[in-house]
Amino acid sequence: MLLAAVVGMALLLPAAAARALSPADLPATPPAGRILDGAAVLSRASAGEIERQLEHLVSDHVDARLVTVNRLDYGLTLEAFGAGLLERWRSPEALSTGAADPLLLLLIDGQTRGTAIVADPALSGQLSPELLRSTARTTMALPLREGDRYRQATLDALTRLDTVLEGGEDPGEPEVAEAPVVVSNIPSQEETAASNAFTWVVVLLVVGTVVPMATWWIFSR
Repeated sequence: MLLAAVVGMALLLPAAAARALSPADLPATPPAGRILDGAAVLSRASAGEIERQLEHLVSDHVDARLVTVNRLDYGLTLEAFGAGLLERWRSPEALSTGAADPLLLLLIDGQTRGTAIVADPALSGQLSPELLRSTARTTMALPLREGDRYRQATLDALTRLDTVLEGGEDPGEPEVAEAPVVVSNIPSQEETAASNAFTWVVVLLVVGTVVPMATWWIFSR
């Protein structure tokens, strides 16, 4: 199935990496494979692992897919691209008869490392818009910011959404590790200024005490 998806991608999107894309440039119906890696950011092993995770969501009656792009039409955001693609691929007739599961699209912009998730309105009762935005902007985005970890970004997002679809509590956004505080022996500018001020105070106190005593002792003799 993975080989068929790769071949289908080559036939359906022959110039995806070279030209700007809009939803109209993609097939009119969802392709057989669940991954359209137009940005070519996934290895064969990563694509196979993600494909299996996407297939797993079929048990939740969700048609989940991953789409990566390398360049969008001018002025087109990734969210707008996803909404347009969702509208292009969804079939209200098939949904109403139960012949098709509602779509869930995970999108990655390989050029900007942008992320977005859009879902068919039929899933809004299970996957709220707030959850989709949070998953895209944190769960997916963090691995990409840390080093182009496209596989990890996708799997983490699918795991979080699958947990909610199966009735579990939302695991929430990933924790961002705080950078350790570096202890330095070099005083700051404020510390240096405070230290100098203290030194002058001490000097003035000593001078103010010693000079009068020395003067008294000299003249008293």
